[in-house]
Amino acid sequence: MSDQALILRSPGPSLLNGEAPAPAARARGFSFGMFWEVVRTGLVELWAHKVRSLLTLTLLMLGVFALVVMTSVLDGVMDKISTGFAGMSWDGTVRIAPKTPETGEERKRFNMSPGLRYEDLSRLNAPNPKVLAFLPRAQKTVTVRVLGDTERIFVNGVSPDYAQWMNRPIGIGRGLTEDDQRRRSTVAVVGATLATKLFGGADPVGRDLVVDGVPFRIVGVQAPGQIFNDENYFDANGILIPLETFMDRMDPTHKLAQITVKLRRPEDMGEVSAMLLGRVRQAHHGIEDAEVVDLDAEAAKGYQNFLEQMRGWQIVLLSLAGTVLLVGGVGVLSVMLISFSDRRFEIGLRKALGASDQEIFIQFLLEAVVLAAIGALLGTVSGALLCQALSASFPYGLVVNPLGLLTAWIVALTLALVFGLYPAFRAMRLSPMEAMR
Repeated sequence: MSDQALILRSPGPSLLNGEAPAPAARARGFSFGMFWEVVRTGLVELWAHKVRSLLTLTLLMLGVFALVVMTSVLDGVMDKISTGFAGMSWDGTVRIAPKTPETGEERKRFNMSPGLRYEDLSRLNAPNPKVLAFLPRAQKTVTVRVLGDTERIFVNGVSPDYAQWMNRPIGIGRGLTEDDQRRRSTVAVVGATLATKLFGGADPVGRDLVVDGVPFRIVGVQAPGQIFNDENYFDANGILIPLETFMDRMDPTHKLAQITVKLRRPEDMGEVSAMLLGRVRQAHHGIEDAEVVDLDAEAAKGYQNFLEQMRGWQIVLLSLAGTVLLVGGVGVLSVMLISFSDRRFEIGLRKALGASDQEIFIQFLLEAVVLAAIGALLGTVSGALLCQALSASFPYGLVVNPLGLLTAWIVALTLALVFGLYPAFRAMRLSPMEAMR
């Protein structure tokens, strides 16, 4: 160790002359010189033990990186899901569906009615100034064979304006048209999930899909979207065909699964619901075998299920990030213990020159904090870069969560302080005579 190094690490020139430093001088030396000395020594120790320091920095970086990215991505997912729920167009929507009998008497009475059928549409779809659109839907589950493989799919008979009102944009090709409806054409729009299952990455537009012995020409593919309820799932994993074609080719009983009604104003929901149920009773000779589905309750249930899943992922990701940071803290302990062993003579010499136990303790503790801060800084920068790269995939961008960033730094620095205490205590308690043997 050079004389210059000894002078840099000594408390001050007065100690070399055998003079006791004044308290003010000691305080100024610690305040202005100690911090830079700690940072410089910490970097020297990192460079002296490259492999171990690299492993420790990597673990700390990964822990902070995971916390920053996790909290930011979860915020982005919440925004995206909330946007998806808002885009389901359930605000101002009434849905009429067949009612399930609850008693034996109801079952007998419902058996006297043909149920909700295609033939009811002429009465139910009568124009009303408070209604924007009537969207009937029929559904059937079938098994199809494509390229030597079989897949169970949902065949959905809908009207041409279904995709527009129910927020089902077309990704490839075209949607169903009024001409398809009038001609009762055997054409189909394939859901995004089903298209991937059946055709992989190939473009299915123009190909034929045989359903119950009937070949349907694929004219379009739905754009991928979030799946929040059963209807989203049925559309993504099935095909949309003209309702008239469904009745002719798929279901001779002409049963309807539901009728969705879009209102001009949400305030008219009660009045329109009563009007629709009245029309159902008239069509079914006084038998009320249909009911209004509470879409708000369905939306709340779906959103609650989503929040429960997000909480589960939060626990998993937080545990993973915490474990990585904990292992990084053990790495800090290892590096500081090795630093203590390598610098025993230096510690003894500094104490012999007048350095106090408190100064030695604080220096070692701050070196551990500097090590953790470097790892946290690398994790913050890499996490921010990844968030910027993923920003285009989220509706409102992806901004680094300040709470997640603050939590990551607090955890990293706290672990460094905790795991740095033992090496700092050992250095503080080391006597000059024992250290310089």
